Amino acid sequence: MNFSALQFFAPADAPGAIPLHAVTAEKFSAFEAAQSAEVKNWLAATGFKGEAGRIVLVPRADGTLAMAVMGLGKDEDLLAFGTGSERLPAGIYRVASAPSRYSDAFITLGWALGAYAYRAFKPRKDEGEKKRPLLSMPDSAGVAEAMMMADAIALARDLVNAPANHMGPGDLEDQVLRLAERSGARFGVIEGEDLLGRNYPLIHAVGASASAERAPRLIELVWGDDSAPKVTLVGKGVCFDSGGLNIKPGSGMATMKKDMGGAAAMIALARMVMDAKLNVRLRLLVPAVENAISDRAYRPGDVFTSRKGLTVEIGNTDAEGRLVLADALADGDDESPELMVCMATLTGAARTATGFELPPFFTHDEALAADLSRLSVTEQDPMWRLPLWKGYESWIEGKVGQLTNSTTSPYAGSITAALFLNRFVTRTRSFVHFDVAAWIDHARPGRPVGGEALCIRALFRLMKERFGSKTT
Repeated sequence: MNFSALQFFAPADAPGAIPLHAVTAEKFSAFEAAQSAEVKNWLAATGFKGEAGRIVLVPRADGTLAMAVMGLGKDEDLLAFGTGSERLPAGIYRVASAPSRYSDAFITLGWALGAYAYRAFKPRKDEGEKKRPLLSMPDSAGVAEAMMMADAIALARDLVNAPANHMGPGDLEDQVLRLAERSGARFGVIEGEDLLGRNYPLIHAVGASASAERAPRLIELVWGDDSAPKVTLVGKGVCFDSGGLNIKPGSGMATMKKDMGGAAAMIALARMVMDAKLNVRLRLLVPAVENAISDRAYRPGDVFTSRKGLTVEIGNTDAEGRLVLADALADGDDESPELMVCMATLTGAARTATGFELPPFFTHDEALAADLSRLSVTEQDPMWRLPLWKGYESWIEGKVGQLTNSTTSPYAGSITAALFLNRFVTRTRSFVHFDVAAWIDHARPGRPVGGEALCIRALFRLMKERFGSKTT
């Protein structure tokens, strides 16, 4: 976990930088026509036509590189420069031409994210000796911010990609503590039986079956001036989900190390906010548990009184994420923050509805929904609004308790989960919940298969627009 975007870049005036041309399929003919006869012949021999993800290296007569040409296809992916850092040979490159919509910030972000790889337990044999391609970029605020964002996203990817035996509740706590120490934030944790004494019964119930070393906890970070607008981030930190007594099949457990992906993303977003010194009083809450099986495991049919005072009937122990979030959201809501963001790998229904790359979000705030939808496009950070449909409210009513954590209907699972969470937020001015996969299942430039921090670039931009940065 030592990724630094800076190591993949060279100064703007780096001598001998190789020209890198980024060309769309539509504009390829015009680009080709402007080249020398030798370059035209070479491009013709390769059959290159500007296809997305394809790179052609054009040599000089002496065998050195004259230029590299990277295809952008239909020009739809602003992180396309990730292809360069993934596939170009070692050397220093400079962007000689690219469509105008590729700002220095997007070029930097794509290149940095393309350089990411999780190799904690399987390093390349030549990793220590391998020379990387470097991109020459100007020293500007936009470039620096893009590097900062890449570093935060890489942190989230590392947390999600880490095997569960190396990323339990205590390890997640350590990550938040390091972030607090790095940023001068206040840090706190409530662990084990203390959760009951401090009124977090749902977090305790879900995590009680784990070993003492992996005891449940609520992790907290607070940063910024108390007089600044209050922003609270809540991330689901289920470090492994067996399904509890309603045990998952083996295939369902295969990637359950990523069930703390909401927490990882909120940790990364908190890092962005603090690094950018946004004018907010930030609070990060991570309920961290392992949903294990033992004689202390909570059972289907159990009823618990939540922190909010609502009684919750357990319909399925594999619907644990909304339980731990409920107590954390109730805590966050007590402060009546200006904005509260919840992020969780909550339902398979969300994946069925919108897939891995388009996470749904839920909010009653029309202005917030409009801003998020706009920024999802400008930041190319996809998300899609789904409704908090009141017609399904009766589905989350329990037979014994006031609420159930699992409806009997096989439909609208992401919506009913969001409705459940919404019951625990009554004072917050603006609340939004994201049901994310925290995972990329099909590689794209700058986005390898594995853990991912979805939606946080748009959220960071939203917070920067709304609250600005500190002036001192």
